[in-house]
Amino acid sequence: MFLRPRWWGLASSRPNARYYISMSIQITAPARTRMQQFLSANPQAAGVRFGVRKTGCSGYAYVVDIADHVAANDRVIEQDGVKLVIDDKSLAFVDGTEIDFARTGLNSSFVFRNPNVTGECGCGESFTVNEEGLRAEG
Repeated sequence: MFLRPRWWGLASSRPNARYYISMSIQITAPARTRMQQFLSANPQAAGVRFGVRKTGCSGYAYVVDIADHVAANDRVIEQDGVKLVIDDKSLAFVDGTEIDFARTGLNSSFVFRNPNVTGECGCGESFTVNEEGLRAEG
């Protein structure tokens, strides 16, 4: 079940970063385990940064990285002990996404199931969305 965001309040350590109790982003157990491994190796991290950036042949690519801080334009969503740090501009692009982690042979990577995606490039590294159909957060 996907939940819509509810504004909870201001983060005490970062007064401009809004925290959400729930968001329509789901993290599967394998993805949560992998993120917890990243975070345990980086105890100073503020969380896992999740978002999109313009790139590739289709237009956008996902960003998953360690967040070293929470900026004023970031939102923090905590799910099962994992804090996702998402910038305002990415919120509408990732709303409804399920984040998974899969191993195929010797390779492993995060896998995204995003209902906003309208197409993907042949290599699978970038995707397209109908930007006019995206709901602005606020």
